[in-house]
Amino acid sequence: MSKSWQITVPGSTANLGPGFDSIGLSLSLYLTLKVTIQEHWEIIHLSKELPTNFEIEQHLIYKVANETAARFNRHMPPCRIEMSSELPFARGLGSSAAAIVAGIELANLACELNLSLQDKCNISSQIEGHPDNATASVLGGLTISAMDDDGNVDTIHITDLDASFVLFIPNVELKTSEARGVLPQKFDRSYGVLASANANMLASSLVAKDYVRIGRYMEADLFHEPFRAQLIPQYFDIIQKAKESGAYGTALSGAGPTMITMIPTSIGNQFVNHMKELFPSHNIILTEADHTGVCVKEIPVVSN
Repeated sequence: MSKSWQITVPGSTANLGPGFDSIGLSLSLYLTLKVTIQEHWEIIHLSKELPTNFEIEQHLIYKVANETAARFNRHMPPCRIEMSSELPFARGLGSSAAAIVAGIELANLACELNLSLQDKCNISSQIEGHPDNATASVLGGLTISAMDDDGNVDTIHITDLDASFVLFIPNVELKTSEARGVLPQKFDRSYGVLASANANMLASSLVAKDYVRIGRYMEADLFHEPFRAQLIPQYFDIIQKAKESGAYGTALSGAGPTMITMIPTSIGNQFVNHMKELFPSHNIILTEADHTGVCVKEIPVVSN
């Protein structure tokens, strides 16, 4: 008898300023897969955010599912996947991390691997190369993570931030490889000390839920934003106008080009309407943190 599931994975933002490759926040924007085990592979894209032309063998979810199964000496059975996404590609909203988490969950279900949340965090972070987006998509909420040389992830998980988030999505793509290409290979010691201090203050402020300080240190990054700002449409204007309109703080979402602003929930609609007037070339979205992480729902199979 065939089995069917719906797999839902939240997208995510990362860094939040100086939390480079370590701080992730899941967002209420989702990648959704309807999966049925069958005799041959079939992947169907249902959303405009997903490419229309691809080879199944090169599809990230196919590759990750097969790699995950192989890690445990299992064979991945063929599946039909109907896939929809609210995550634009190459915009800094964790689309690749969400696909990786979905592929791992697909193998977990189809091969009955019984993976723990820690297993999912480890495997997804190893494949992604860093733990920020991956842990946020697995766990939901805010994650502050480190990954050792063996690929083991340690995470502090925060689930109750009292804030909303606004995304400024320009109509341009920015590949992570291009965004990393503008970063310096090394910093002077005094510069690195200050950059690390700002990251420590951001992490501490998030744990303490000190929103004024969160906003201050979101805008105090020295690791990547000073070098990537040139690649981001209206970077400085968005930061300034958001602050003038009541935001706590604004930062790049991941490597960009999307920017993310943290605001008090009470001003959400008013803030977004004003930003739409100021930045008509951006797609501006009001969202919040996802609190669930990767979620699976079994779909009953109707017999004839």
